[in-house]
Parts: sequence; structure tokens; C-alpha cells
Amino acid sequence: MSSRWMTAPLNIMAGVLLLLMFGGCSGTYYSAMEKMGKHKRDIMVDRVESARDAQSEAQEQFKSALEQFDSVVKLQETDLKKAYDRLSGEYEKSVEAADNVVHRIDKVEDVAEDLFDEWEQELEQYQSRELKQASSRQMQQTRRRYKEMLHSMKMAEKSMEPVLKIFRDNVLFLKHNLNAQAIGSLQSEFATLKGQIDSLIGKMNKAIESSNEFIEGIR
Repeated sequence: MSSRWMTAPLNIMAGVLLLLMFGGCSGTYYSAMEKMGKHKRDIMVDRVESARDAQSEAQEQFKSALEQFDSVVKLQETDLKKAYDRLSGEYEKSVEAADNVVHRIDKVEDVAEDLFDEWEQELEQYQSRELKQASSRQMQQTRRRYKEMLHSMKMAEKSMEPVLKIFRDNVLFLKHNLNAQAIGSLQSEFATLKGQIDSLIGKMNKAIESSNEFIEGIR
């Protein structure tokens, strides 16, 4: 257990734990986190980092799945049931990795919406016109960078589905046709799958780079 949790007042800890267990409203969650010294900007950075890391992990999983697919299509004589089990396992791991990416991106969108709503409301609290204008410009720049980052994330997210569809179809085909002819059919699909995964990894690299730039800028 971290020192932060050890030193937090018991009532704050209880509130956060209840939110984690029962899922309270976002306003209550943010209030509890602010009492612990974490504001929406900090939470957003954490979630962008989590989304970035989820994409990196997904990249590695899709690479692993492609390597497994390649090893199966090169088989000559082997236990095709074992080959199917390995390929099916890689597919399931790829689905989990993709779901995690989608979930993390959704969490980024949630906190971003709340952050910008709060920022716009707080602009009206300024007495100084100069400071208000400076803060407004900063908000617009941050929102622009956020939209660019989110676009990259969404492009990578969309690229996962075609890969998973090709993978799923071939896993099913192998399941229903555990013979040499099935392996021959998979060989013809390998180039297509490799092209899709190469494109996906390229888009994820762009999204990861955009995430790093956004984190650096917002900090």
C-alpha cells in the first residue's frame, strides 16, 4: 500500500473506496480526488498515459498473434489441434488487448469532457480581462491538442476491428477444418493479415507519439 493511501484521512479513503466499489457520480469522485491532491488535469494525464500504455501493450500482442499465425501457416506435419489452440489463444488475448484500448480511450474522453466544462465555467470567475483571455487561449490550445490526440487514438482503435475480423475468421476456419487444406487456406490470408497489422501498428505509433506530446504540453 502506498504512503499516500496510508496518510490519507480515513473519511477520504472510505469515500474513494465506496466510489470504486459502487461507482458514484463523477462529481463526487473528482471531489474526493481533489482532497487527495489530484485534480482533473492530473487525472487526465494519468488516463492518457494509461491509454498510451494500453496501445503499446496491444501492439505487442498483435505482433505476437501475427508471429503465431505465421508459425501455423508454415507447418507441414503437426498436431493441428494444438496449432488451433495456440492460434485461438492468441486471438482471445488480442481481443482482450483491444477491449482494454477502447476502455482506456473512453476514460480519457470522460475526464476531458469534464475538464473542459469546468475550465469554461471558471473563465467566468475572472475579474481580470487579460488573465481571462490568457486562460481562454490556453484552453483553446489544449483542446486543439486534445482533439488531435483523440483523433489519432480513434484511428488506431478503428484499425483493430479489421485485424480481429480476419483473425477470427481464420481461427474459426481452422477449428472447423483441422487438415492440411486448412493450413493452405490460411497461407493465402497471411499477407492480408500482416498488412492490416502493419497498418495498425503504424497508427498506434502515431497515437502514442501524439499522446506523449499532449502529456508534455499539458504538464
